[in-house]
Amino acid sequence: MSLKDWWGGLFGRSREPSRDVRDAEPFDVPRVPTGQELLTQLDALESDIDEKARADRISPVVAVRVHDISATARDIIPRLNQLGGGTRDAHSVMATVTSYLPEALGTYLRLPRTYADTRPVAGGKTSLMVLVDQLDLLSVTMDKILDAATRRDVQALVAHGQFLADKFGHSAGGGALDLGLTGGEQ
Repeated sequence: MSLKDWWGGLFGRSREPSRDVRDAEPFDVPRVPTGQELLTQLDALESDIDEKARADRISPVVAVRVHDISATARDIIPRLNQLGGGTRDAHSVMATVTSYLPEALGTYLRLPRTYADTRPVAGGKTSLMVLVDQLDLLSVTMDKILDAATRRDVQALVAHGQFLADKFGHSAGGGALDLGLTGGEQ
């Protein structure tokens, strides 16, 4: 009798029959969308928001925020590999585009517009205000992820600037243009 069998018997659990790995049922792992699929989804989302804004079904304040989040996500998507495919940041971008943003908007849009925009529902806030808070949180999160995704390139740019300053002996900070004019000559 193995220790595992003895321990299981002590606590009233019988040993489960072992299964051969070949007999195990396969499970489906959800496919991760490609960058192009994420961009296509953003296109569709923005078109839908624009249509709803024209029809006065959604506040311009919401439309502006959705476009801001989308623009930042568009800047991040080509850099997802720099974040690492399995990282929290990469997942957050993918989930924002495919789930968080569409679900927040869908929930808001199911409410009658007047009700959503005028009736306090949570802590004195209307549904519109609650949605705006959610969109602002998504926007701040996307901005932080963009900073992380571009950090290496920004550091390389700063390092290159320092190299040039060291190489040529002065900063490339814009400086002044000396046309050789002296005193009051113009």
